[in-house]
Amino acid sequence: MKRQTAQRRAIEQVFEQHDRLLSIPEIRAYGSQIVPSLNQATVYRNIKQLVAAGRIRQVNHPDLGTRYERTQKSHHHHFHCNGCNRVMVLPGCALKDDHIVPDGFVLESHDIFLSGLCDQCAGH
Repeated sequence: MKRQTAQRRAIEQVFEQHDRLLSIPEIRAYGSQIVPSLNQATVYRNIKQLVAAGRIRQVNHPDLGTRYERTQKSHHHHFHCNGCNRVMVLPGCALKDDHIVPDGFVLESHDIFLSGLCDQCAGH
């Protein structure tokens, strides 16, 4: 990975402060609060380098498209709030049963995306 710049540090700080899936526009918006000169091309370039270095991972959400999150997380799933449009991490895995695929199949990975209203949007 190339040298550490103020822009890259700002992007990494965004992921530390916002523990959820983030889009490129969100990363840029939060990052530009730290480094006002941060632009979209710089975000894309740094995200590509951080993914290649294994520091963040790309997640392809079925409704929202490509998002990014830190890779230090244990296996988890995501919840998309239809009210505020945030995507939050749900800890753990609901699929602990060894018989979720037919006999002879080998499950290597899975992603589950739930959607609804978060506690704030539901008024709780």
